[in-house]
Amino acid sequence: MTVERIFDELGHFKRFQACLYFAAVFQATACGIHYLASVFLVETPNFVCGVPNITNVLYGNLTGSSLEEFLPSFNTKNGPMVVRTTDGEQWELSRCRVALRINPIDFTYDFDGNKTVRACDKNFAYDRSEIQQSIVTDWDLVCEKEWLAKLCQPTFMLGVLIGALLFGDLADRVGRVKILMFTSLCQFGLGVAVAFSGNYYFFVVLRFLLAMVSSGYLVVVFVYVTEFTGIKVRTWTSMHVHAAFAVGIMVVALTGYLVRVWWIYQIILSTCTSPFLFFCWKFPETPFYLMAKGRHKDAQNLLDKIAQFNGIDYRLKVEELLESRG
Repeated sequence: MTVERIFDELGHFKRFQACLYFAAVFQATACGIHYLASVFLVETPNFVCGVPNITNVLYGNLTGSSLEEFLPSFNTKNGPMVVRTTDGEQWELSRCRVALRINPIDFTYDFDGNKTVRACDKNFAYDRSEIQQSIVTDWDLVCEKEWLAKLCQPTFMLGVLIGALLFGDLADRVGRVKILMFTSLCQFGLGVAVAFSGNYYFFVVLRFLLAMVSSGYLVVVFVYVTEFTGIKVRTWTSMHVHAAFAVGIMVVALTGYLVRVWWIYQIILSTCTSPFLFFCWKFPETPFYLMAKGRHKDAQNLLDKIAQFNGIDYRLKVEELLESRG
């Protein structure tokens, strides 16, 4: 209640609070970015099981010389692709299976003879007309490995849950600013590290840790900005923290449209809020936290700075307010 009365004198949302608010909320866009980044990271383009040295391709009543000509429109419901290789072999290609025709006479789409069917042996052809590279195409997360691609987002959301519980408690123990600085730095470092993950499992672990710090920042920044604004504007300011999250989602959509290689896409998303790192270390601790920890002198100095920055010729001592509560 003491700090609430101070806001009536210093202003509920004046210059100091506005600058601090928009700076803190700017980094919240990174949380929206990382939450939704997997939409493009795990995108699965059209694909077919391939064989080497293809010379001719049949798909329905269409003919060509390469699989890439038909991959954008390939649909297993319409039947497999039929190909002929330089060795004269004829293969029927589907998503996860290939069938070798035994002693074919002519190169036709329909075949009634015997076939040898086997699973695809890590030799997939992907439609790269829209998605040039995703983690699916790099690590062949299709067919029997399809579940690994689908596991990425649930694993991320588990990290979100753990991060919210962990960093919310830590912020009450060590302070809001320290957690904001730590999670911001980790969002940048882990975000870039994800782009250079050499395999799927390293990728998932880094994304899990990234989820924890992203969730931690979003939880703590919500508390941080509300503790610097007065009760008259607190509802508005708390709501618009999540508006920044929505901006991050729009950044993901725009970047995904312009960049079709997943690791470049990840680096761009991770660095677009990096300017925040240059000034977040100047953030002050909140007056509520300082008062709760009994640091009355630090709270008084902070309030004096807020009053000076807001152009208010008023100095209200915390000790006097504490006495007035009695």
